Amino acid sequence: MSARSHRDARGRPLIAVTGIGVVSSLGQGQADTWAALCAGRSGIHAIARFSTEGLRTRIAGTVDFLDTDPLIAPLLSERFAAEAAEEAVAQAGIGTKGDFPGALFIAVPPVEMEWPQRQALAEAAGGDGAVDYAGLLRAAATRRFDDWHDLFIFGTVADRIADRFGTKGSPISLSTACSSGATAIQLGVEAIRRGETAAALCIGTDGSVNPESLIRFSLLSALSTRNDVPAEASKPFSKDRDGFVMGEGAAALVLEDAEAAIARGARILGYVLGCGEKGDGFHRTRSSPDGAPVIAAIRASLDDAGLAPEAIDTVNAHGTSTPENDKMEAFGLAAVFGAGAPSLPVTSNKSMIGHTLTAAGAIEAAVSLLTIQHGRIPPTINHRMADPVIGLDVVETARDMTVRTVLSNSFGFGGQNTCLVFGAEPA
Repeated sequence: MSARSHRDARGRPLIAVTGIGVVSSLGQGQADTWAALCAGRSGIHAIARFSTEGLRTRIAGTVDFLDTDPLIAPLLSERFAAEAAEEAVAQAGIGTKGDFPGALFIAVPPVEMEWPQRQALAEAAGGDGAVDYAGLLRAAATRRFDDWHDLFIFGTVADRIADRFGTKGSPISLSTACSSGATAIQLGVEAIRRGETAAALCIGTDGSVNPESLIRFSLLSALSTRNDVPAEASKPFSKDRDGFVMGEGAAALVLEDAEAAIARGARILGYVLGCGEKGDGFHRTRSSPDGAPVIAAIRASLDDAGLAPEAIDTVNAHGTSTPENDKMEAFGLAAVFGAGAPSLPVTSNKSMIGHTLTAAGAIEAAVSLLTIQHGRIPPTINHRMADPVIGLDVVETARDMTVRTVLSNSFGFGGQNTCLVFGAEPA
């Protein structure tokens, strides 16, 4: 095969995926998560990690089989990322242990000191009296809280993952709301295309289910309050959907310049054919009512892949189960795919694992690639009441078919819209 055949129509390196790793509430590893998704099994359950007394939402897709001490978002996010990356790097068979021959791009949730740590610091600072700046300085001077300094810095998770896997160059931490995982993959694709690296480890991770995050999303009226039957709470595209369910997990992809991957005899699992993004400054949480940014992001990904809309076999939707998001995504798909939209299979993994926020775009990218590999589209469970406003072919039970291409959508708060196109073969 000639070097030219490893380039796309624009002369850029083809981007091969050679490793996939997944952690979700359904299990550790791509095999467990994939089997559960195809079986239509939910990983959403009552929260046991902390007391939910007084909270409107008491359910989530937490990852309870992995823990840290203490159980806080930065450490959980690091643990999930490490487990997913171990699986992906091992499958890729690239480099040697602790010496990954490429860059790290990792999406991590926003980091802030959590309430148990704030309380401990306040007690040390104020005793029985008021907490003031002088008291905080005295508490810090005891050196009891030194470890927290690194723990609650945004770049710490990336630094630790980079040290563990021996990635090259400065690790890139990013947060683009719910599109973060997809953005991490996009940055890896762009770095390889520019010739800056021949390989990239791209990760999206999120372990931020805690009381404060639940309260904040509840104040936005964004969460489902169907606590009685947790497995039936997330209902993407269903008429009776009432909000999303928080989830946790991580996914990692090893991306390589296809020429380099083939030269070393790697097994290629699929290709990242195109990436598209579009910012939307309409509102901090709501999407633009005309759907223009969503439509532009989808079209940009297809253009980047060099594909016409009819070349897409299925859509792994953002599909959060919120009334507005699902409607906006459906309108966007209708605008791009036109008369073909009603017959285009669409599914949302969030019906089973919840919305994994920073990790969502990466986990759904992994599932998109597994869909191509296995020729099976996982279902959107709980879709029992079709919304007449949403004219989509929502996959309700696992559907076997030849899948050559998948469009994966990620739309985040603040107008962060990122779409990825995956393929079994180069376009």
